[in-house]
Amino acid sequence: MFFILSKILYYAIMPAVWLVGIGLWAVFTPRQTTRKKLCYWWLALLFIFTNEFLVNEMLLWWERPATPLTELRGNYDVAVVLTGMANPIAEPKDRVHLTQAADRIMHTVWLYRQGRVRHILISGGSGSLVAHEAEALRLRELLTQTCLVPDSVITLDTLSRNTRENALFSAKILQNKFPNQKYLLVTSAFHMRRSEGCFRKVGVNFTPFSADIRAIPRRFTPDAWLAPSENALGKWHTIIHEITGYLTYKIVGYC
Repeated sequence: MFFILSKILYYAIMPAVWLVGIGLWAVFTPRQTTRKKLCYWWLALLFIFTNEFLVNEMLLWWERPATPLTELRGNYDVAVVLTGMANPIAEPKDRVHLTQAADRIMHTVWLYRQGRVRHILISGGSGSLVAHEAEALRLRELLTQTCLVPDSVITLDTLSRNTRENALFSAKILQNKFPNQKYLLVTSAFHMRRSEGCFRKVGVNFTPFSADIRAIPRRFTPDAWLAPSENALGKWHTIIHEITGYLTYKIVGYC
C-alpha cells in the first residue's frame, strides 16, 4: 500500500500538475475576482518554477556534495549503488538506456577501476507499478559486457522497489556475504539524505559517495536569475519529490 500511495503522491506534487490545475481552475471559475487572483498565482508560480537561480539555490542547500577521490579514506570492500538510472521502457531492448542519473553506475565503475572498491552490489528491482525487468539485471549486463567488469565481483538485489527496501535487502546481503567490512554507498547527491537515513536505520555503517550532482556553481548572470528555463521545472520536481519523500520516510520511521 505504501508503494502505491507513494506513486500517487509522485504525480500530485509535480509543479507542472500544479500549474495545469491552477490554469484550469482560472479558466472554468465563474467568478472574475477569483480568476484574476488565480492568474496572479499562476504567473508567480511559473516564474518560480522556471527560474534556474532559485532551483539551483535549493539544490546547493539540499544535495550532499561530491567527495574528491583524494579525500576518500582508504579502499572499500563493497560499493552499494542504488538503481534509478535506466529507462525500463525505452526501445530497442537489446541495450541499456541510461538516464541523467547514469553517474551513479559510471562513477562506481570508475572507483572499481581505480582500485578503491573491490566488489559492487547493485540494489534495485522495478520501481514501477507495472512490472518490468529488474534494473539491477540490466545494469549487470552493462557492467560485464560494456565496462568489462568481471561478473564475479557483482552482486545483485533485484527485489527492492524503493529506498527503504534498498536498505533492507542490501543490509541482508551485506550481513550474509560481506559481514563487518567497509561499505561505500553510491547514489545521486539529491537522494543521499534519504538513503543515508534508511541505511543507518537498518544498522549499516557506510561512507556516502554522492554522484549525479545537479547543482552548479552559483551564478548571478541574467540568464541564471531572469531568463525562464524549461530545465528548471524538472529540477524543481526532483527537489520537491525528494524533500517530500524524505519527510514522509521520517514520519513513518524509515529514516
